[in-house]
Amino acid sequence: MTTEKCPVTAESSPAGAASCPRTFPLPVPDPLEPSPVYAELRASEPVAPLTLPTGHRAWVVTRYEHVRQVLADPRFSKAALTAPDAPRLLPVAKGSKSLFTMDPPEHTRLRKLVARAFTARHTERLRPHVREITGRLLDTMAAAGAPADLIAHLAQPLPITVICELLGVPLADQERFRVWSDVMLSVSAHSAEDVMDARRGLNGYLGELIAAKQKEPADDLLTHLIEAREEDGDRLSEEELLAFGHTLLVAGYHATTGELVGALITLLRKPELWRQLLADRSLVPGAVEELLRYSVAGGGAGAMRIATEDVELGGARIRKGDAVLPAITSANRDEEVFDRPEEVDLSRSSNPHLTFGHGLHHCLGAQLGRMELQLALEGLLDRFPGLRLAVPTQELRWVSGMAFRRPAALPVTW
Repeated sequence: MTTEKCPVTAESSPAGAASCPRTFPLPVPDPLEPSPVYAELRASEPVAPLTLPTGHRAWVVTRYEHVRQVLADPRFSKAALTAPDAPRLLPVAKGSKSLFTMDPPEHTRLRKLVARAFTARHTERLRPHVREITGRLLDTMAAAGAPADLIAHLAQPLPITVICELLGVPLADQERFRVWSDVMLSVSAHSAEDVMDARRGLNGYLGELIAAKQKEPADDLLTHLIEAREEDGDRLSEEELLAFGHTLLVAGYHATTGELVGALITLLRKPELWRQLLADRSLVPGAVEELLRYSVAGGGAGAMRIATEDVELGGARIRKGDAVLPAITSANRDEEVFDRPEEVDLSRSSNPHLTFGHGLHHCLGAQLGRMELQLALEGLLDRFPGLRLAVPTQELRWVSGMAFRRPAALPVTW
C-alpha cells in the first residue's frame, strides 16, 4: 500500500492546498489496529497534510518525538480551537472555559484550582469504593448469566457511575448524563444541532446541580470545587464549573470506557495474555500500561492544536493558523521508541506511552483511569477466570462517527 502525497509545498499550507487525497480518520481495515497509513507516514512523511471531515486542512504528526513536541510546545495552541473559523474535529464553543481548550495563563490558574482533587493520595482513597462499584456490577453480570455484554455490564457503567458519584449526580439521573455526553462526543454520528441540544441539556442540569450544592454542600467533588479557592481568594466561576463537568464526562467516562473495552478485546482475542494474568496477578499494573500503549480507542480528535506562529517540524513548514493533529496512537507504535511495538508485552519494562498526553495538558485524571482499569481487570480475573469472547472479533459491530472507537457490544461467556 502506498500513500499519495498531497500537493503541499513550502509555499502552500494545508489551509491553502486545493485538494488532499488523505482524509481523517485514516482508513482502518482492522478496527482493532491503527491505520496502516501511520506506519508508512512515520517512515516516509512524518508530518503530512490531510483533510478533516469538516473540509479543513490539517497536518498529521506521526513520530513519537514530534508528537511529544506538539503536545508540549506552547506554539501549538488549544485555545485557538475556539475561534469561530478555526479548523476543528469536535464541536467547541467560542470562549470555552474547559481545560481542554485553554492555554496558559488561564489553563495554569484553572488547573491549580482543581488539581488538588486529583492527587495520587486523594485518588487512592477512592480505591475501596471503586472496587465496591466494580464488584456490584460483576454481581449483576454473573446473575444475568452468559453470554453477557461486557460493555453494558462493566465498561460503560463503571466509569459513568464513578464520575457521577464524584460529582454528586443522583443514580436516577445517570442515564440522562450518559445520553447527553454520548451525543456531545460525536465526530459525525449526530448533527451539529443535536450536539448543541445535548450541550444545552447538560449545561442546564449541571447549573441546577451547582445551585443546589451551593445551598446544601455535600461531600462530593462538585462541592469541593465550588468551595476551592486560592489564598488570594480566587475561585472557579459557574461557567468554569460547568466546563469542568463537561471535561470530567469526556475524560472520565468516554475515554475510560473506550480504553477498558480496547484492553479487554486485546486480552480476550489473545487468550495466552489472559492466561498470563491469571497465573501472575502482579503483572496487572504493568499490563494496564501496555494495554494503554497498544490501545486504538482514542481517535486523536481531542489532541488537535493550532499553530500560533510558523514552525518547522519533521521537515514540514507549518504556518501560523494551521491545524496540527498529533497522532498519539501512531506515536505509541513508534519503532524508534518501543521494542517490538506491534506486540503486546505485559511485562514491558520501559513504557513511556503518550495515551494520557504530555506536557501541561497531561490528563488530570490519569491515576483514576489507571485505577479503574486495574480494578476492572482484577475483578474479572477473580470472578470469571474462564472469560472468553462469545463471538469472533470479525462479527463485532463497531460504532462509527464517535471520538472514541469501540464496538456497540462485547459479548462474552465464561
